[in-house]
Amino acid sequence: MGVMEVDRVPSRSPGARPRAARLIRGRPWLDPVLDRAVDAVRDRYPRVGAAALAESRADPELRSLRVEALAKAAAGWSRGIEALLAEDPGNPDLWLWLGRTRVEEAWRSRPDARARSVQAAGYIAYTKRMKAAREPLMRAAEIFRDDPVPWESMMWLALGLDLGREDKDALWAQAHRRWPTLYGAHVARVVTLSPQWGGMMEEMFDFARVAMSMAPREDPRAALIPLAYFEYFVQERSGIIRGTSSWFSAEECRDVEIAARRWFEGPRPHPRTIEAHNFFGAAFHLADARRPARQHLIRTHGRPSGLPWSYFGDETDQYVKACRHLNLDIS
Repeated sequence: MGVMEVDRVPSRSPGARPRAARLIRGRPWLDPVLDRAVDAVRDRYPRVGAAALAESRADPELRSLRVEALAKAAAGWSRGIEALLAEDPGNPDLWLWLGRTRVEEAWRSRPDARARSVQAAGYIAYTKRMKAAREPLMRAAEIFRDDPVPWESMMWLALGLDLGREDKDALWAQAHRRWPTLYGAHVARVVTLSPQWGGMMEEMFDFARVAMSMAPREDPRAALIPLAYFEYFVQERSGIIRGTSSWFSAEECRDVEIAARRWFEGPRPHPRTIEAHNFFGAAFHLADARRPARQHLIRTHGRPSGLPWSYFGDETDQYVKACRHLNLDIS
């Protein structure tokens, strides 16, 4: 499964068109257990999701990915997790899942910033939902004290509530102390430091570059570089971007190329490998660097991630548009 490089794959017969690859929406991972768990949760069988989380306790990177995906699958139906907690109130997986689900539910209800003055009631409701996520996440952290993932989730809560910098720094410190390489926490930190969330461009890029410099070859934190560029572009170049070639200057493209060369996914791909390929593929596409864009998007296996594609529209539409522009056949 995945995308196919149409202009490089010979047809089986003259005039035949290679079969389009399958598009798999909203699942930027290669984790069959998680695929089955997400399906089950959407069909209102939350115990399968709870089992998938329980399996991840020894692997924070996998746990971070799974709770994020399962929270999105359960958003709007958190009472199913609450029912499981009534049976097993000491289960840290369920508290974590409930808290992260409430974070996702709150983000989905967040009013447009431009309309807050006329949607005060909606913003009050959004704030209430976001605050309701804190207690279950703290319970998860108290029960499973070595787990960095509740602290990562609270970083998104702090962002959503626009807490002070001291609070945001403290949450990052808690996550980093428990698992210094946690990819999801690094993504949250880059976003926290970005100009569109009140941070400074220089600090954001410094953080991304230091994290990349400390990452082993098989660690996908090199993708923090294109993430930082997208965060920067959204704030600083909004309204002036026209077409693919106007996103990245030649120097900025070289910066992304250097980051891409620092990362090699290796024989045992990281749980966030598909996301990293999406970041690099999107960046090279928008830099009009066709060859590396194709190389990375082929390796997404037809699975777009929310970021970075949602920066410039519907994530699936933008991913498909990029693939077709690069002659990668997908449906």
